[in-house]
Formats: sequence, structure tokens, C-alpha cells
Amino acid sequence: MSLKARLIAAFEETYNAAPNFVVRSPGRVNLIGEHTDYNDGFVLPMAIDRAVWIAFRPRTDGQVHVKSLDFDATASFSLNTLSYQDAGWIEYIKGVAWVLLDKDYTLTGWDGVIAGDVPVGAGLSSSAALELATARCFAAVSDFDWDPKQMALLAQHAECEWIGMQCGVMDQLIAAAGQTDKALLIDCASLDMQPAPLPPGTAVIVMDTSTRRQLVDSAYNERRASCESVAAAFGLQTLRLLEPAAFEARFDQLDPVARRRARHVLGENARTLLAVEAMKAGDAATLGRLMNESHASLRDDFEVSSPALDQMAALAQAHPACFGARMTGAGFGGCAVALVKEGQAPAFVAHISSRYQADTGHEPSLYLCKATAGTTLMPMA
Repeated sequence: MSLKARLIAAFEETYNAAPNFVVRSPGRVNLIGEHTDYNDGFVLPMAIDRAVWIAFRPRTDGQVHVKSLDFDATASFSLNTLSYQDAGWIEYIKGVAWVLLDKDYTLTGWDGVIAGDVPVGAGLSSSAALELATARCFAAVSDFDWDPKQMALLAQHAECEWIGMQCGVMDQLIAAAGQTDKALLIDCASLDMQPAPLPPGTAVIVMDTSTRRQLVDSAYNERRASCESVAAAFGLQTLRLLEPAAFEARFDQLDPVARRRARHVLGENARTLLAVEAMKAGDAATLGRLMNESHASLRDDFEVSSPALDQMAALAQAHPACFGARMTGAGFGGCAVALVKEGQAPAFVAHISSRYQADTGHEPSLYLCKATAGTTLMPMA
């Protein structure tokens, strides 16, 4: 039974009626451009064929009632008395309701059942997928226009202010606006988006290390503060505005840790723009080399990798079918991503899975990912 069919069956069992709508919101893998989004830089994610799904119907009493199949839990709240209670997954739904109400949207409540196959905490942006799926539910039952960019910005605001995760806009924007068969170059300052095709004959493999992190409690916010401190030292709002020559001229005057963080961001922005040009040219070798360089910078300068991520990336980079590999997501655990020869993808997956488990004792999950469309209302049939 497909995930969609299982979801509809669970809705009918829970509410004794069929849902009016089903929404699908994808996770994402970022090919390159890490920790650049909140510095107004460039990122290159693609929406993937793993997603959060919600089957739902409207209510008339201002209540939202939700059952999560993945957590085997139910939760509810009133749109009239929203309050943060640190209650886990439901807070993402409440946060989206809060920000929509704060921006003067008139909301209708709904009954829903949620399920997904985006691994939680793996760096594939399950939270943004849930946020955008929730926003799409409210748009459907409340009858307001669906604007992907606007909804992505509001979802980001909810995660920053309601959840307390000071994220950039990449995750929400690719979940909202992803394109089939394309990655998207996103300029996080202007929110301009440019599609970029994968080089012919290549495949993207997501490599889950089976290690997890809690971003709100991690060093993520500290990294952001370091970047902001360097920008402020130059009298700038963000590192996007910092010229490399100006940075190099004052490199020795900056705090040693903060300048390493900034060096990563400046280098990563340059690598991301070069990666798009490589993709347009069908140059898999150059794209892979840039991915390898990105991992080294994240490991050594930004210091957000981990032993498990380093081992996974090293194993992938050493495989003859691999053009390049790097950690993906905020780091400290989660997933790496590899660009490999399409015809050798099954052999690559088998080899890396076996070697990684032997080396670390962790059982990984590796899977081929295809680029898919962003958050979408799906036909019921």
C-alpha cells in the first residue's frame, strides 16, 4: 500500500469519513551551499521524492485535530488560544497557524492525519516539509491563495520565532517551490531562483549515517552569531556583502574562530555559483570536486561535521563511481550526499552500506533520490 493510500485509510478509520484533500510536501537535499542561507548567500537544493503527507478536511469550530502515524500520537489546539508548550511535532503546526494569524490571515480549523518518509533529524528538512504541508492545508480550508515564496517566508518566521531555530529560508523555499528533475539555485538575498539540471548520466544518493542531532540545542545558533559578528566588524548587515579582498586584508585582525566561519561562507558562495555553471555544462567531475571541497570546508573551517559524516563522505569519495560527496544539512549528524554514475548506483549503495557499517557499527540508510515538485495538493483518486 502506498503512503498516500495508507494515509487516506487511516483518516477514514480515525474520523469515519473520507478526507477532502491530501497534500504532499517534500524533504530536500542540498547539493552545495551550506550555512550560506542565513548569510544571504547562495544555496543549491533539490526537493526529493521523500515527503510529509497530510490528509485533511475542514472543521467549523476553530479547532485543529491531528493524528501522526509516525509518532503514533494525537494532538489538538484552538486557533483562538495558541500557546507554545514544547510539545514536539505539533508545535510546528501551531507555529504556522500562529504566523498566519499574526499576518491577518483568516483561518479555518481542520482534522488531519500526517505521515511521511523524510527521516527526522537527518538533515533532509522534515520540519520545513511539515511546515509547508501545514500552510497548504490552511490555504485549502481557509480559501486563500497559495503563494510559494510568501508561504516559505512565513514558515521560516514560524520556525525562528515559535520553535526557536534561527534558520535561513532555504529549507522552506525548496519545499514550497521545488521543480521536477531540477535543483534550484536560490539567491537567499533576493529569493530569485534558477533551475539547474543534474549532469547527464548521474544520480544523487542520500547517505543517512543513522546519527542524529538536535539543532536548537546544538552549536547552530552559535555559528550564526559568529557570522554576524564578522559582518558587523566590517559594518555590514550580512556576509553576502563582504568582498573577499576586504576580508583577506583584515583576516589577521579578526577573532580566529569567527574568521574561519566567515572563510567558509565566502568560499561556499563561490563554490555554489561554480557548481551551477558545471551543471549547465554537464560537467559532473567539476561539480563533484566542488562538493568535496565543500565538505572539507564544513569540517575544518565551519566545524559542523562529525566522525560519522566524515567517514561516510570519505568512503563515498574513494569509490570509483563517485564524482564527489559531502555532508548535507546543518551538520553534527544526519546525512551526506553523493553524486555518482547512474549506472553504478546500486553497486555504490551496496558497497558503501557494507563498509560504513563495518567501520562504525551504525547501520546506514542509502537511497537514490529524484528531484520532485514542491508542496502540492494531490488528487484524491
